[in-house]
Amino acid sequence: MEDESFTDISGKPVSLDCRNHSNFCREFTVSSAKISIGKVLAYTCCVWLLAYAVFWVTENTAVLSSAILITLVGMTLHIHFVKVDHESLLVIGSLGIQVSSSYASGRETTTFIEMNKIKDIVINEAIYMQQIIYYLCVLLKDPSDPEGASSVVPLFQSSKPRLDCLVKVYKSCQEILSKC
Repeated sequence: MEDESFTDISGKPVSLDCRNHSNFCREFTVSSAKISIGKVLAYTCCVWLLAYAVFWVTENTAVLSSAILITLVGMTLHIHFVKVDHESLLVIGSLGIQVSSSYASGRETTTFIEMNKIKDIVINEAIYMQQIIYYLCVLLKDPSDPEGASSVVPLFQSSKPRLDCLVKVYKSCQEILSKC
């Protein structure tokens, strides 16, 4: 088990935890920074001060009530649907790949891809916000064309680690896939 520090495409720190369960089973977990309480407090104060300024001009108490409600609902939705704490990739030779995402609220999503549907795991490039980024993805076999790929499943979509982190995961995945 090794834990290394890398950065994402924005330069924020992410950590990669590699666990070797056996020669045919490895787990990779990319974790991003936790929610900053200071940031949440700053955004909340800004929204509430703006609402108080509008209340002071209009003298309508509904403005303050709606600002509180919008802030609480917005934070809840962000924590439950947007903020991913960590993403993991479990590669089990001859069985398949499991992709999991854990959100700040504790919610988890898991997807399993059977090995007979996997053509390869590759590092792909894309244009994102006027820059070229790299991402790890699983190529799925096309049932009608054995040499072709029917679709692409991107991995680590929320954490978006840089190329150095992706290369480490890619090499280890290829090592397992070559044994199958």
